[in-house]
Amino acid sequence: MPLAQPELDLLWDFSDAPASEKRLREAAESAVDPGVRAELQTQVARALGLQDRFAEADALLDTITSDAPAVRTRVVLERGRVRNSRGEPDAAVPFFRSAAEVAAAADLVFLQVDALHMLAIAEPAHAGRWTARAQEVLADVTDERTLRWNVALHNNAGWTSFDAGRIDEAIAAFERARQAAVRWGTPQQVQWAGEALEEARAARG
Repeated sequence: MPLAQPELDLLWDFSDAPASEKRLREAAESAVDPGVRAELQTQVARALGLQDRFAEADALLDTITSDAPAVRTRVVLERGRVRNSRGEPDAAVPFFRSAAEVAAAADLVFLQVDALHMLAIAEPAHAGRWTARAQEVLADVTDERTLRWNVALHNNAGWTSFDAGRIDEAIAAFERARQAAVRWGTPQQVQWAGEALEEARAARG
């Protein structure tokens, strides 16, 4: 049984990676199901990567041998994130592609969209294609936690357009991000989406 994302959400605070690492380690140690324990270990690796402890993250991922699709997806996804975080997006792309493929084959929609959204970040020249593919995957989804990905997808598209100087496109994307945040996101996402929209509108003058 794959780890339920709402349960994982309770363990994560992306603004405090060390505290998240501690909670995730404790949860992994107490997990009874081997697959859940392995998934939690991948998230410990993610927390290590967020602390720039890249070698430790990779070493931990090396110890995870489960063949469960959710675990396999998370292992390659986190290997990609490690490389992207240390400034090697080209090295990260094959891992994100692999994660998207494994997740798609196993109908793990949440993780598939996660991998596609990371591809959009790692390959900005192809961000539109990856974002569009992620939105296609989400088209038939009813789970609200999975639909929350729309916030990140529109936000990332907004910043890609903003950085390229396409301000009107950025504003439109940030408006969609804010709408998605109000509908499915967290209060913090609503705030961030509003701030991004304000910045883009200010840039337009």
